[in-house]
Amino acid sequence: VPAGAQMTESGLAFKILKAGEGKEKPSKWDKVKVDYTGWQSSDGKMFDSSLKARRPGQAPEPAEFALFQVIPGWTEGLQLMVAGEKRRFWIPGNLAYDGQDGRPQGVLVFDIEVLKIGQ
Repeated sequence: VPAGAQMTESGLAFKILKAGEGKEKPSKWDKVKVDYTGWQSSDGKMFDSSLKARRPGQAPEPAEFALFQVIPGWTEGLQLMVAGEKRRFWIPGNLAYDGQDGRPQGVLVFDIEVLKIGQ
């Protein structure tokens, strides 16, 4: 666990980078809008970010999804957050993509900022 990080029972580690507003936290059935960047812990290589354009000439766009639709580390971690909050997560492989071909393996690091909770 990185220095100063907290850890859940599942092994998900996190640090709060920016406090949010309010008390409402999403359930796994709620839809959220987030900005995020993900790196492989092993080599620090960024593999995905909502802050980069998906296609040349296109503006970057936040991601929107229901929490049950993403990797278990995101589903668990985002339920701890409120709107406006930004956290860094260290997600162990078993809560991410381990065993899935063509996906990053091992511990993944994500900076996630919740922009909106709900529709």
